[in-house]
Amino acid sequence: MRRTAVRAAASGEPQEVLPAAAVPESASGNGSASATGSAFSAPGAAAAPAPAAYRLQTEFPFELPRGYVDDAGTVHRDGVMRLATARDELVPLRDIRVQENPAYLSVVLLGRVITRLGSLPLVHDGVVENMFASDLAFLQDFYRQVNAEGHTRASVQCPHCSEPFEVELGGSRLGES
Repeated sequence: MRRTAVRAAASGEPQEVLPAAAVPESASGNGSASATGSAFSAPGAAAAPAPAAYRLQTEFPFELPRGYVDDAGTVHRDGVMRLATARDELVPLRDIRVQENPAYLSVVLLGRVITRLGSLPLVHDGVVENMFASDLAFLQDFYRQVNAEGHTRASVQCPHCSEPFEVELGGSRLGES
């Protein structure tokens, strides 16, 4: 199965990234042929292309629809979310607030994976808890897109005009991957 990385476009939606350019054989530094390279090919034959190198993007910029308003009245809209780890999804399950109210899972989870929001020195679940509902919904959707490796969109074609477009596929609730 081919793995791909995702990146956030200017619109803030993650998109699939194509493989990076092939790594040249001389990049290994020793200049010798690899076991699968030209050492076993016929004299004068070109070496097989090296496998493509992939860069996994782990942080994704976003812009909140409304913005978080801090105690001083400053609006913070630009932020960065990182990929979630298994630990990020497991640790909140031990939180008493999540045990008492499972809907609180997304608040705690987003508080763990948002690494920057405007000029705030620290982003935590208390910040997420005080966001506008539209911003919370945006972040929940963005989390799903980022952590699903771009598999939440499908290319389809209009049955009437044959125009291609993308649709968002339904997913599970945040934190239930």
